[in-house]
Amino acid sequence: MRDIRQVIIIRKDLNMRQGKSCSQASHASMLYLLKMMRKMYVKDNHGNETIILQTEYGKDSYLGEWLEGSFTKICLSCDDEVELLDLYKKADDNNLPVVLVTDNGLTEFNGKKTNTCIAIGPASKEDIDKITKHLKLF
Repeated sequence: MRDIRQVIIIRKDLNMRQGKSCSQASHASMLYLLKMMRKMYVKDNHGNETIILQTEYGKDSYLGEWLEGSFTKICLSCDDEVELLDLYKKADDNNLPVVLVTDNGLTEFNGKKTNTCIAIGPASKEDIDKITKHLKLF
């Protein structure tokens, strides 16, 4: 079995409360999965509509192995927004799955939209490490 993971990188300079950091990391992990899903509307015999979210992946895909395996996630930190966006670009340039979380600023950040974290993967440890190996645990 391959070593597949998702790495979530959170900005240190924002000094987010612990709960806020946790929710932003959760958003990052969920955002990737939601982007992979297809929404379908189905009506039952009584005309009630149900929404079905469906994710398709290949037998040997990283996503499938990650979802059906240990679902490994690792939280790392970066210094600031410049570094966060640089890491996002490097992941994207290397064709790794990557998403950026932008907080709406409703509970912190004085109403200003703020880039808080990214999620890279699921992908192989080796591919992610090429971009993130220098970062410290959050």
